[in-house]
Amino acid sequence: MILTDTHTHLYSDQFDDDRVETVQRAIDLGINRFFLPGIDSATTNSMFELEKQFPNNMFLMMGLHPTSIKENYKEELNHVKKWLDKRNFYAVGEIGIDLFWDKTFIKEQQEAFKIQISWAKEKNLPIIIHCRDAFDEVFEVLEEMKGDKLFGIFHCFTGNLEQAKKAISYNMKLGIGGVVTFKNGKIDKFLNEIPLKNIVLETDSPYLAPTPFRGKRNESSYLIKVAEKLSDIYKISLEEIASITTNNSNDVFII
Repeated sequence: MILTDTHTHLYSDQFDDDRVETVQRAIDLGINRFFLPGIDSATTNSMFELEKQFPNNMFLMMGLHPTSIKENYKEELNHVKKWLDKRNFYAVGEIGIDLFWDKTFIKEQQEAFKIQISWAKEKNLPIIIHCRDAFDEVFEVLEEMKGDKLFGIFHCFTGNLEQAKKAISYNMKLGIGGVVTFKNGKIDKFLNEIPLKNIVLETDSPYLAPTPFRGKRNESSYLIKVAEKLSDIYKISLEEIASITTNNSNDVFII
């Protein structure tokens, strides 16, 4: 059984004390592909170091996270572009709009989102979308930028059925993680109405640990709990969930 964690921050300092052991726990469970999203210039070297440690398992993205967009966002965008032009990445991400913490830089977030989508199109790469309290704003940008070269993953999807269908209409897979196991997560109530071909699995570790680990540090080995929940929702075996969702990730990422 092979599982793919399409979104994990294993380079985070929260794993500094046991990073190798954490990765090995996941690999031992059959989770052997890890896609690492870029956040900003402060995290780039940590990603590269993890890639050196596990060159056959780590797949890097490059992007500027919306919560990292401040006064110096153009400088940060230059950092992203420099690296996209310098070496191979598997996606442009994570990018998008986040209005949960701060709305000060909403115009800059929108601009950075569009610019990075353009870079992804130029390089035929998928985008990995971060959306928090900003579905309308994200969809507005996607509508403007839509086309054959726009595709990717709507990471950590937490919207409703209508929003799920809309995201899929823009050639996006839905990244499903720990939230699907929460009692108040809501997406488990309608997910079986979404064809499984549109789903990929993720942890977003160290964030959003699934039940029964909710509130603790998340890690990629917990992806098995997400897969088990989807097995229950779709009424198919865990092995089928693993196979289908990994194949779906192959449709997004060119390995």
